[in-house]
Amino acid sequence: MVYKIKQYSYNKAKKIGVSIYPSNRRLKKIDVFSPDDEFICSIGDTRYKDYPTFLEEDGEEIAEMHRKAYRSRHAKELKKIGTPGWYAHYLLWIAIYFLMVINLI
Repeated sequence: MVYKIKQYSYNKAKKIGVSIYPSNRRLKKIDVFSPDDEFICSIGDTRYKDYPTFLEEDGEEIAEMHRKAYRSRHAKELKKIGTPGWYAHYLLWIAIYFLMVINLI
């Protein structure tokens, strides 16, 4: 099953200057590419929901609960800029208010 990338993730990708496409890799949601179309990484597991999916299907309260759980499970990975964990966090889980704090929007 191919993951349908949400506008939320496309908007985030544009802000950091990467391109994203549905992944052809087994069990991955998104492939991330540099501005010169070099493959960076594959992110997201198709077996699990992400923030935009929770938001769309279950509402903000449930989405926020899952975001907090994700952030605590992956705390170490989120801080290493440029890693698959960082891209997954940024493109699938990060909050708009956090982007303002780190001056990405």
